Amino acid sequence: MKNNKILIIGIFVTVIIAYIVSYGHFLNLKIDFIPNSFGKHTVILFLSIVAIYLLRKYVKYRISLPIFKTLLKPIGLGLLVSVLSAMIMSVALVVSSGNNSPKMPTSNLSVTQVIIFVFIYASIAEEMLFRGFLLNILKPLKDKGISIFKRKISFAVILSAVMFGFFHVIPFNSDNTIIHTTGMVIAPMLLGIVAGYYQEKYDNNIYAIIVHMSGNLMGIIGVIVMSMTP
Repeated sequence: MKNNKILIIGIFVTVIIAYIVSYGHFLNLKIDFIPNSFGKHTVILFLSIVAIYLLRKYVKYRISLPIFKTLLKPIGLGLLVSVLSAMIMSVALVVSSGNNSPKMPTSNLSVTQVIIFVFIYASIAEEMLFRGFLLNILKPLKDKGISIFKRKISFAVILSAVMFGFFHVIPFNSDNTIIHTTGMVIAPMLLGIVAGYYQEKYDNNIYAIIVHMSGNLMGIIGVIVMSMTP
């Protein structure tokens, strides 16, 4: 199969999965401890594994334990992106809603719920789709890219990051302002670039997952701070 067809199939499958999980209602267990996002991420994880298996000829998926000394930079950049993303979203929310205090998406979850369902589970599920499947099937674009801070960022990494960013505004909420929506796209897109860069560098999905977890750290900190506020 020609590279162009492979790229189109990979993008199409990713869009279909994103559409299904964004507009469908799955695994609503009606258990107080389990948030609605659990069903969404479970379907993402399942469909990603199916897609990787069915297209295994073109998707060379690899995940293994990382070498500890190689984790410092990915974690550090993930934390930096976490801070930048929190700043971007805070500014976007304040500007788009006047001077009201921005409300975090995890504000209705406990610390334990955020750790299990956001920090760990969401990171694994989303990285399985956008880096484990999509970035791997976009490998024909690996040799072309741009240089950012003397680091080559391939078009495969950029495209998977852009799609990851737009995934976070589906389904589109017409009540959100343009500034708010833009912030919701840019913040995860930055995280996706870092996650994709390190997965491509080490050819190992675990690095993308670890970067994603680091990027979700501000959500945990936010919930901890809010839980301490009377």
